[in-house]
Amino acid sequence: MTANLVNLTIDGIPTQAQAGMTILKAAQQLGIDIPTLCYHDYCTANALCRICVVEVKGARVLVPACVATVQEGMEVNTQSERVQRARRTILEMLYSAVDLSEAPEVEAMANALNVDRQRFPDAEPRHPPLIDDNPMYIRDYAKCVLCWRCVQVCAEDAQYTYAINFKGRGYETQISTFYEVPMPESTCVFCGQCIGVCPSGALKFKRQHLLEMGSTMDEILQMTRSERAGRRRRAEHPA
Repeated sequence: MTANLVNLTIDGIPTQAQAGMTILKAAQQLGIDIPTLCYHDYCTANALCRICVVEVKGARVLVPACVATVQEGMEVNTQSERVQRARRTILEMLYSAVDLSEAPEVEAMANALNVDRQRFPDAEPRHPPLIDDNPMYIRDYAKCVLCWRCVQVCAEDAQYTYAINFKGRGYETQISTFYEVPMPESTCVFCGQCIGVCPSGALKFKRQHLLEMGSTMDEILQMTRSERAGRRRRAEHPA
């Protein structure tokens, strides 16, 4: 074995990869696309969504390719029936609870996997109210896939602001500010990086949202200016 390189096969193709490299990156070197949702090149991988699972010979369970590292002699199958069934079921459960109408990445995956978007008709969709508490962006958590990208980019992965995190458990899990305070009262600096990494339209710039709702640019400017002015007055003259 060459120093720092391991030998493995991916979808029957012999290859070498750097020790410590993830299966996801090793597959990409071969031009093999493993679908991902929670993963982002500039965020820490946490294997939350499990869309990237692959089958490794000898392993009891499917392995998340975004965090599992290559090993000497490993045999990986990225497209087995077991893998595709797992990915399909994950997406079908996601469609049963989340509004994915503005998630093109998910739509592409669903089409490729022949996902039945109505497989769980008795499931209860999540309908948290849209949060419009600042002049910069809106939070529509009915579209949130809980990928954690926004939390990570707000923390150590980029901004070191720590304005948001998970709240609740199970079905009630949602992204929120700490103590659920309005965004202007949190540590948010309105950098917009959370919007940049959101894959589902759950976070959206206020101007874009208002345009989609039919407002004109003049109306938007008036609304946002009035909102900012009102917040300044309240900050200068608290009750």
